[in-house]
Amino acid sequence: MLAVMNGTVSRSVTAKALAVLGTFDPGHTRRTLSEIATAAELPPSTTHRLVAELVAWEGLTRGADGRYEIGRRIWLLGSLSALSRELRAIALPFMQDLSATTGENVHIAVLDGDRALYIDRISGRRAVPVVSRPGARLPLHATGVGKVLLAHGDDGLRERTLRSLPRLTPLTVVEPGRLQRQLQQIRERGYATTHEEMTAGSSSLAVPVFDRDGRVVAALGLVTASTRRELIRLVPAVQLAGRGVSRMLGSTR
Repeated sequence: MLAVMNGTVSRSVTAKALAVLGTFDPGHTRRTLSEIATAAELPPSTTHRLVAELVAWEGLTRGADGRYEIGRRIWLLGSLSALSRELRAIALPFMQDLSATTGENVHIAVLDGDRALYIDRISGRRAVPVVSRPGARLPLHATGVGKVLLAHGDDGLRERTLRSLPRLTPLTVVEPGRLQRQLQQIRERGYATTHEEMTAGSSSLAVPVFDRDGRVVAALGLVTASTRRELIRLVPAVQLAGRGVSRMLGSTR
């Protein structure tokens, strides 16, 4: 991907595009255009053109604040990886059992930048309409799986999230102090709940999924109608499914 022109080494277009994508890592999940240019060691004009093409391809997405992050198309490619296929294959039987038992929508999500990325979903017979679908990226602070991932994420992730808490419904938690207290409770009790914070009329419940090293690698949850039943009654069933997936991943928790 290097070409020699007039005695100097020049990177190919492919190498430059990969350099742009390579500026994103767990410590830099969101970047400005100038930050990308500096990190990729590219001229601003070249960076602007490549980033625009990657956005059009859905390899990158641009937030309301002008910062860029990895897009859905990259996830779709990543979903073909052995690790993603393993997680989905392992979780599927437990998700099917949970959906059959409760009649609700059941889904599993992983952290993708500063969002919850849904990698699979089972629709229940009593399911309410939901916005989650495989490949969807939803806010951490307004979803059950998102709150689990946020509670177990690093300090930088929580700091960035707490700085911007958009109100999606009248019941979305947008007070940083209140959300921080909820995250502490999630770590202590082992599950998260929401009540009409992402979608009016829907409530959610989610639990963490651990790997063999004790790290939270995903969140498993369900969505139910807010008027249908008390979420607390569903906690044991969801926790059982979450523990089953975790054990299959080698966790001893």
